[in-house]
Amino acid sequence: FVILIGYTGVFGEMALGRANKSGPIGSFAKAMKFRGKNEKIGNILGYIPTISSLLLAIGYTVVVSWILKYAVGAFTGATLSPTSLDEFGASFGGMASSFGNSLWVILAILLCFFIMNAGVSRGIEKVNKIMMPLFFLLFIGLAIYIASLPGSREGYKYIFSFDPKGLVDPKVWIYALGQAFFSLSLGGSGTVIYGSYLREDEDILSNARIVSLFDTLAALLAAFVIIPAIATTGSQLSEGGPGLMFIHLPNLFKHMPGGGIVTIVFFMAVAFAAITSIVNLYETSIAALQDEFEFSRSKATVTIGILGLLA
Repeated sequence: FVILIGYTGVFGEMALGRANKSGPIGSFAKAMKFRGKNEKIGNILGYIPTISSLLLAIGYTVVVSWILKYAVGAFTGATLSPTSLDEFGASFGGMASSFGNSLWVILAILLCFFIMNAGVSRGIEKVNKIMMPLFFLLFIGLAIYIASLPGSREGYKYIFSFDPKGLVDPKVWIYALGQAFFSLSLGGSGTVIYGSYLREDEDILSNARIVSLFDTLAALLAAFVIIPAIATTGSQLSEGGPGLMFIHLPNLFKHMPGGGIVTIVFFMAVAFAAITSIVNLYETSIAALQDEFEFSRSKATVTIGILGLLA
């Protein structure tokens, strides 16, 4: 799905943005005009991914706040302070409850919009140039360390085992398609926005190929860390969802040799990935205010930041 739909979707969105020098609202309107249709229909269509991306970003801000809390707690010792799996579960449950993590939500919003207010080249691009290489370096180091632990082999068996029965299960195909779309941020038009910032001499096909390749490598690299790590405990490898990252893995790290260092490296790497993802989601609505309502960068950033914070 990444090859057939993801890669083509990425360069399609990049091309749409660069051709029109606009986000989804302006680009969809110009596309309708090109076809001899009503531009207003295109405008309305463009608002759908713009608003959807904002709603997704607001929800994801909560997850980013959890990650930031655990990343800082990795340095202070708070993340590994529970003494049993039940205590790790209770700690996460309290944090994930209503108003259970409000301070960190505010900090996540402030950090994100501090980066975004600096603009694309001076903010988002600079942060990505630092955070993404560090993400890969940290996770490669973790993957090597996890591979050396007893029991990790079962994790690799789980990853690479092939069951032909899975090919006739519709859920497998639906989950794979959903993963490709979500991971590459297709349909949210964040790539349309980034495409609108590209110079005319930029090779869109090459950029799309690089984005698709490294996004997939990041996902595989995370799998090579997390699944073998869970396998070293003899736990069920079918565990998933937020509980995997915020309950089972911290419990595993606590009882692992060098667990304190592993916890720091893991949650710092995840924090880097989370921040670079969320700025992409918010950028769609911020750019829409700039393009369609002629807001300044700062005014657009503050407006969307306040909306996100209130929500």
